Amino acid sequence: MTVREWAGWARLGAGLRRNRGPILMGSVLAVLLLSFSWAESCGFEGCPSARSIQAFRPSEGSRVLDRSGRTLGRLTYVRRVNVPLSRVPRQVRAAFIAVEDRRFYDHHGVDWRSALRASWRNLRSLGVEEGFSTITMQVVRNAFIPEMAGERSLRRKLIEIAMAYRLEANLSKQQILELYLNVIYFGNGTYGVEAASRDLFGKSVDQLTLAEAATLAGLPKAPSAYAPRRHPDRATDRRNVVLALMVQQRYISRAAAEAAADEPLELSEDEWRPPEDASAALDPVRIFVDSVLGDRAHGQDVVVRTSLDGRAQRAAEAAVRTQAARIERNAGEDGVEGAMVAIDPRNGEIRALVGGRSYARHGFNRALAARRQPGSAFKPFVYAAALAAGVSPATILDDEPIEVEQNGTTWTPSNYDDDYAGPVTLRRALMRSANAATVRLALAVGTRRVMDMAHRAGVASPMQDVPSLALGALDVTPLELVTAYAPFANGGFRVQPSIVRRIETTDGHMLWQRPAAARVAVLDERDAFELTSMLQSVVDGGTGRAIRDLGVRGPVAGKTGTTNDGNDVWFVGYTPTVIAGFWFGYDTPHSLGYGASGGRLAAPAWASFYLHGWREGLGTGWRAPAGLVSVTIDATNGQLAGEWCPITQREWFRSGAEPTELCREHGEPFDMQLEEIARRVQRTLRRVFHF
Repeated sequence: MTVREWAGWARLGAGLRRNRGPILMGSVLAVLLLSFSWAESCGFEGCPSARSIQAFRPSEGSRVLDRSGRTLGRLTYVRRVNVPLSRVPRQVRAAFIAVEDRRFYDHHGVDWRSALRASWRNLRSLGVEEGFSTITMQVVRNAFIPEMAGERSLRRKLIEIAMAYRLEANLSKQQILELYLNVIYFGNGTYGVEAASRDLFGKSVDQLTLAEAATLAGLPKAPSAYAPRRHPDRATDRRNVVLALMVQQRYISRAAAEAAADEPLELSEDEWRPPEDASAALDPVRIFVDSVLGDRAHGQDVVVRTSLDGRAQRAAEAAVRTQAARIERNAGEDGVEGAMVAIDPRNGEIRALVGGRSYARHGFNRALAARRQPGSAFKPFVYAAALAAGVSPATILDDEPIEVEQNGTTWTPSNYDDDYAGPVTLRRALMRSANAATVRLALAVGTRRVMDMAHRAGVASPMQDVPSLALGALDVTPLELVTAYAPFANGGFRVQPSIVRRIETTDGHMLWQRPAAARVAVLDERDAFELTSMLQSVVDGGTGRAIRDLGVRGPVAGKTGTTNDGNDVWFVGYTPTVIAGFWFGYDTPHSLGYGASGGRLAAPAWASFYLHGWREGLGTGWRAPAGLVSVTIDATNGQLAGEWCPITQREWFRSGAEPTELCREHGEPFDMQLEEIARRVQRTLRRVFHF
């Protein structure tokens, strides 16, 4: 009871003496009855149920699990390790009971003998000189009404009393003692006897000596005042008080207490801290859980089941860290950063997410928030728009220098190293990442259609209706770009990225579950297959061939990306079961060095991630949907390949749209024609002269 509350009751008593009328007396009795009734119901919030009391476990920090049920980390950082009472030695239990609640096994939650003594002393001093909290009441205060733990008032004490009886009715004494030993605060940020034992003595509670047990038991009364590292003399004196009480209550002999009191206070040199979770993938999980549960996220431990793959996450983090360091050595300047996102194209579930080379909790996550130009990694949307508009994969593009009007000026998009191929099919233009040919295609199809295709696939960032859009002149996040590739890999459906599958209480009660996502078609499955086939050629023999050179086998499609002056490098690659995108660059954009390109600098990180972090999707790959036929064409003119065509390729067409004209451009080579003429002359001479 505070001095103010006591003064209030005193004034009320004086009023009763002056006005002894029955109305006032009745009012006071009514107030008292209401007060006790309010306390009995645990205040306005209500009392916890028997089930919640029995299920309560002190927080160790809500757990985050990967898709296989393996622990990835914790949402919160709590210096506590819960231990069963069976692991707490008898002398440790005895030390706490002796100093905190000597009649613990005799009362039913409230020690009224101590309560009356404390009340009388407080009454005489008109203040709070002595408390009477039992172990049960301390469990109530620390576990069930922590928001009132620092409040010294009559209302808190009334609620503690009511709830103490409730705990005693629903838990055994051993269960209450176990809760107490795990929930109580010991100072230096540690909770529970196990964490405190590790922190102060560098060992588990079941290895403590009698002197160490008494030292721990002396801390809860005033953890800061008796902190052994800061106040060793006070801690030693308090320990000896605990030992004396243990002798008085016949838990130990006087000889054992004297021997323990003679022991020096020996503390661990290093403070104990549980390993902090250093994964950027946990930050978006924390944000999501807070948004879904609100205040409930802080009032209880939960189990968060995510879509993340622990193995893939570790491989992704290593790939970003290692490749960024390599790029940095090549560039000769510190500060190269990287980011990575991997999702399942079938449902949008995030399998791995890396926001930078190193992790800082609540720091800048580049995978989610860095907006950079994708360069040529945007080109697949140009080709997808063309296929959707009815353009054939065998259509010939002119890969020669081009001048384009843009924003009132003349723009001349150039190919990498000024290498032009002349007439090429769509497939070979994409393989070569030919800028000039791609801009011509975008202008022919219409940049509005390109913008619409990208938007429907999942690119939410603003886009300008200008020719340079075809070469990636926009800003996107890695998550945004990777998500927008999903329709290419899954048969034409947009996906919504997600990272949390469901949230449960520690006893399995469902708090939230991700609803089933609707499938929205944005691309015809035949067009998706044709584009994927073209992007496989990028990996097999185009700008992404480093993937094959580094040992990746099986069905892989993808696209490199490089921006002006080599400021940003990308590789977005996919299989039927995963899409992974890597980005590298400086936070303040400038060149990554001479020869920087997505194929040289980003593709190796993708290969490392795939080889070390992924095990799915190593089968035959994508199956052609109904309505497509394949023929072999001349790669230089799109006609059916003849016997002497120098460059051929297998190409897919919608039924009825395949080429029917045989290539006449490439006939029999001249030297072979001369040999054939000589053979014919020789045969004629033999017939004429009979030799």
